[in-house]
Amino acid sequence: MDQNPGLCYHCGEPNPKNANITLALGGKNRDFCCQGCKAVAQMISDSGMEGFYQHRSQLSTTPQEIADITKNELKLYDNPELQKEFVTEVQASEGSSAINEATLIIEGITCSACIWLLEKHISSNQGVKSFHINHTTQRALLTWSSSQALLSDILLMVYQLGYKAHPFKPNLEEEILNRERKSAIIRLGIAGIAMMQNMMLSVPLYVGMINGISDEFVLLFRWVSLFVTTPVVLYSARPFFQAAIRDLKTRHLTMDVPVSLAIFIAYTASVYITITGGEDVYFDSVAMFTFFLLLGRFLESQARLKSGQSISQLISLIPPSAIKLVDGEEAIIAAKDLKVGDLVLIKPATVIPADGIISLGQSSLDESALTGEFMPVTKQAGDAVTGGTTNVENAFEMTVTAVGSNARISSIMRLLNRAQSEKPKTALIADKVASYFVAAVLVITSSVFIYWWLKGSADAFSIALSVLVVTCPCALSLATPTALTAATNLLRSKGFLITRGHVLESLAQTNDLIFDKTGTLTVGQIIVSDVIPTSTLDRSTLLNIAASLEQHSEHPIAKAFQEFQPLITESIVATPGGGIEGIVNGCKYRIGHIKYASALIDHPNSTISAPSDDQWLALTSTKQVVGWFLIGDRLRDESIDVIRNLQLDGYQCTLLSGDQSGSVISTAKTLGIKDAIGGASPEDKLRYMQSKQEAGKNTIMIGDGLNDVPVMAGTQLSVAMGNANDLAKLKADAILLSNNLNTLELALLTGKKTRKIIRQNISWAIGYNLLALPLAASGMIPPYAAAIGMSASSLIVVCNAMRLKA
Repeated sequence: MDQNPGLCYHCGEPNPKNANITLALGGKNRDFCCQGCKAVAQMISDSGMEGFYQHRSQLSTTPQEIADITKNELKLYDNPELQKEFVTEVQASEGSSAINEATLIIEGITCSACIWLLEKHISSNQGVKSFHINHTTQRALLTWSSSQALLSDILLMVYQLGYKAHPFKPNLEEEILNRERKSAIIRLGIAGIAMMQNMMLSVPLYVGMINGISDEFVLLFRWVSLFVTTPVVLYSARPFFQAAIRDLKTRHLTMDVPVSLAIFIAYTASVYITITGGEDVYFDSVAMFTFFLLLGRFLESQARLKSGQSISQLISLIPPSAIKLVDGEEAIIAAKDLKVGDLVLIKPATVIPADGIISLGQSSLDESALTGEFMPVTKQAGDAVTGGTTNVENAFEMTVTAVGSNARISSIMRLLNRAQSEKPKTALIADKVASYFVAAVLVITSSVFIYWWLKGSADAFSIALSVLVVTCPCALSLATPTALTAATNLLRSKGFLITRGHVLESLAQTNDLIFDKTGTLTVGQIIVSDVIPTSTLDRSTLLNIAASLEQHSEHPIAKAFQEFQPLITESIVATPGGGIEGIVNGCKYRIGHIKYASALIDHPNSTISAPSDDQWLALTSTKQVVGWFLIGDRLRDESIDVIRNLQLDGYQCTLLSGDQSGSVISTAKTLGIKDAIGGASPEDKLRYMQSKQEAGKNTIMIGDGLNDVPVMAGTQLSVAMGNANDLAKLKADAILLSNNLNTLELALLTGKKTRKIIRQNISWAIGYNLLALPLAASGMIPPYAAAIGMSASSLIVVCNAMRLKA
């Protein structure tokens, strides 16, 4: 909607003369009638609702109605046109109802207790199927029934709890995080300066206690400390107080409650002592405590920013424009305007703007951004290509098959967000412990104060303050989410996409690996792996005769002979389920399975048997079997080494395939796998998996086909290959985008390393509190040392988790 001259862009009221109240929106300067309307417009823009002014059918609320702005503006998200940008229908229902999914950014989260409160409150409402938040990225994955709940009502619940929620958009999230970063730097700088100034003033006071210092100087130093500490309490520590007030209103304790109490009580007591006189002031402890807390949160937010950027880079892979072919003419359009069925020209060294199928030409594509594999992949007409990959060599034309939320990159992002929002058992336990720990801290602190006060100790307040500071559960809250996020992002960059929250935990516990054969350990490409001449014809001639016959077949086996030189053939007859017959150079030949091919021989009573139990094709003339062809599936280059390494690491490997047992046994023998089962139906595979589980095995199934879907759905952990059937990917807990089995090795190692680091973090966080608590309660740790210790504990946990990136 364009602005009418002289009218407010938001409410449509006339603008006062010479008001000059403007705001840049949508690339243009907009005029407003008052600061209220400008503030509302700024809020709409900051919340990611840029499309509001284009989609609204009437003017906005007037300044007198601004009190209801949050509720009214959130209703914009119920607009189907706006929802197309961030809502995905994951399950269609009968009638008009549907199950929708959206990723939201939640602002204001400070610890795991905040997440617990939000998840419990939102999930309990009718229509909400699930609501999970990832602590590190602060993104929520919401699934709800559109017929039972409005999105605006769900968002309003988040606002009523004291948080802000809006749809996830990569650019918007990065803007919010950068804005938070700038604000955090300012708060951190003020607290840091105050801490240094207080330490300079505290040293003379401490020294004066020993050598003596005049009362005038003591009073002066205290007033100067009060002056430099007040901005810390009023500005730097403000987020702690805001969060604590919010938590008390919702009757839920989080880490911000003891933090705020420590800062407020220490500051208030110090001000009182400065004015009325007394022994000790705690301005240095207040500044130091606030500084180190802000430093820990700043470092954690930086890790969150990098994590968000890592995921956002997926969407940014899609170029802004595309070359659409219309009646043979090139037209440059926005990539977001592409539709399924459009014909697009992809030039060399350009990024593919959408998913599609090559219709003309061939080239090599760099898929490293998605799979982690840096070797270009050759593609030709008929091959599928993915948006976000780069064309390396030749220009080609492609037909668009998926755009927007249906494209592969969008699917990967949804799966990744789902995985990061779901919590393994370890994280749930840590969250529960942290929420109860806050209450315990307050009880213990009160008890310690009462004990020392009843004993008549003059240090009762100081000791209680040290206990309150030293036992803040910051490290415990950060112990698990930072490690999980670091590991998930590492594996995604290597081409291992985690789609469920329990994957890392299951990777660490597994001891049994079950592999499908075709497309998993092999490349799924039929080849002629051996030729045995049984006549005067040599190997080359036999291959040429076979290629001559097979060129007339549509059977997949025929592709194995495409690379050989065909000869002139006549009288071709194809027998479904049997093979091909034809005349080559004046001689009649048959190629196919033994029973069919041997029927051509003039001596039907002759006993003919294949060289082994593998999949052999016989080539016969009217006189004899002239040669044998062993048909197989080429092993992946890394398969032998990967299986050997896994077995050396103690994993039990099993080959479970629906292929005939002969080829399965020979493949297993080549790979060094002792347990191999062929000819297994989907039901057979599921029963075999269940027998493993009943025997106490923690199993992983790695497969790629429809026949693997039941067993993948029934196992503790399933991994689908990147080239797997779509249904197999949907049922899988993780997807090996790179199709490189070496990445599976890395994933198993990372799972164990992640479990080890989480255990280290939790052990350190609990151990530190158990060690520091009695020392603080006995008066051996002063408040400033408690602040240093608590903050150092949190930093150690974060830095330890970051080792997973290496």
